[in-house]
Amino acid sequence: MKKIFLTAAGMAAIIAIATVACQSPAVEPAVAEATAAPEDPVKRGEYLVNTIGCDDCHTPKKMGPQGPELDLENRFGGHLSTHPIGPIDTSVLSKGWALFGPELTVAVGPWGITYAANISGDSTGLGNWTEEQFFRAMREGKYKGLATSRPLLPPMPWRNFAKLKDEDLRAMFLYLKSTKPVNNVVPAARQL
Repeated sequence: MKKIFLTAAGMAAIIAIATVACQSPAVEPAVAEATAAPEDPVKRGEYLVNTIGCDDCHTPKKMGPQGPELDLENRFGGHLSTHPIGPIDTSVLSKGWALFGPELTVAVGPWGITYAANISGDSTGLGNWTEEQFFRAMREGKYKGLATSRPLLPPMPWRNFAKLKDEDLRAMFLYLKSTKPVNNVVPAARQL
């Protein structure tokens, strides 16, 4: 009998503790107020441009011991007009291939020959562009961001960039305009 009484008393104590614990208001941890200063849009743009891979096509490469290395003197200068391309074996295109030039700034495919644009802060690059032009190029795929211009051609992945938030595109634009100017008028795209 004593055993039954102790068991019943223990069960009652457990139920009472559980009931009180479940009905007590939750203690919220103190939330620290955000005191960080807003991020500098140019720094944000630098981060985005570096991680998205704009250098992959818009910066000429030099061949090093481990393969292509960025030509930082001409960073974001696009295909250098002083570097002509050699003969192109167009027979491979009919077999489904596309080609890149040795500096990785010229592409050849069924669309023709395209040259990576100068996106440096120079007037031959993005230096004279407006934010509206940059947004149009990135969102609508318009050459030089002009409403009546031709579409951007492969391999420019503008459809991916069209999904970026306005503040990210703005940050990229501000960063690119702040980069070292590379005076280089890129050759025009052409059909084969």
